[in-house]
Amino acid sequence: MKIALIVPAYNEEEALPVFWQAVEPVLQKENGFRFEYIFVNDGSTDGTLPYLKDLSARNKYVKVISLSRNFGKEAALTAGLNEAVQADAAIVMDADLQDPPELIPAFLEKFKEGYDVVYGTRQNRQSDSGLKRISANAFYKFYNFISTRPMPENAGDCRLISQRVVQALLQLPERERFMKGLFNWVGFKSVSIPFVRQARQAGKTKWDYWRLWNFALEGITASTTIPLRLWTYFGFSVSLFAFLYALWVAAKKIIFGNPVSGYSSLMVAILFFSGVQLISLGVIGEYLGRTFMEVKQRPLYIIDEKINCQ
Repeated sequence: MKIALIVPAYNEEEALPVFWQAVEPVLQKENGFRFEYIFVNDGSTDGTLPYLKDLSARNKYVKVISLSRNFGKEAALTAGLNEAVQADAAIVMDADLQDPPELIPAFLEKFKEGYDVVYGTRQNRQSDSGLKRISANAFYKFYNFISTRPMPENAGDCRLISQRVVQALLQLPERERFMKGLFNWVGFKSVSIPFVRQARQAGKTKWDYWRLWNFALEGITASTTIPLRLWTYFGFSVSLFAFLYALWVAAKKIIFGNPVSGYSSLMVAILFFSGVQLISLGVIGEYLGRTFMEVKQRPLYIIDEKINCQ
């Protein structure tokens, strides 16, 4: 069987040689499979592309797709999936080796058992900072609370997917893509493989807290419209509270003759409701912005160069 290993890379000049030295011996031990690498250069500005060109010149089973600029990891993964559509299965891995190559034999065993999706699940987040652990846990809890199709917690992009899952993913036309949600949405027979996530072997992470926050917002708005509905319910609740409060203030004035609260309470009410309105506009704007990006129908990515590809 033919297995495609999809590796998106953005400024991974230091990590790629370490990745190759770690993964290649693991693949060589697997009998009964024919492997190919699909490296997607996502507009790197360092020596990533020259290294991949040299690697592909020495190994014909190494394919390279170089995008015209940095389109983001989700677009790079989609470019790799388009090239892997003829393979019996595809394995998605990052170049930083935080997902250990030893997962590959376990993935292949489950694939031979008939599973279409085999994904790695982190057993712990000890390698992350305290803030990152808290924020990641909060994201999964909130996402699964509002989503109609809950997502496995602590499951990243590292996974094996069969050919029919690849074809199903490529049928999804949206341009604002949240791959974790799409992997989960298409369904099929799935199983989890627990593992301990390692520290990055070389290079520096491209994901700071600001990018992770925006990625979380994209994931939520890409997968459900529940935030709009929740905000509608919140608006009704605030209106009901305001109506009851108005009745209470009027009763105090009529029955007890108490003066109506003055400047301080008025300012608090104005600032509170102004904040509520701005947040409401922000929630609507997130969905409107996604609609704007979709209706333009621009391509998800543009390929600058292909090496050893079909």
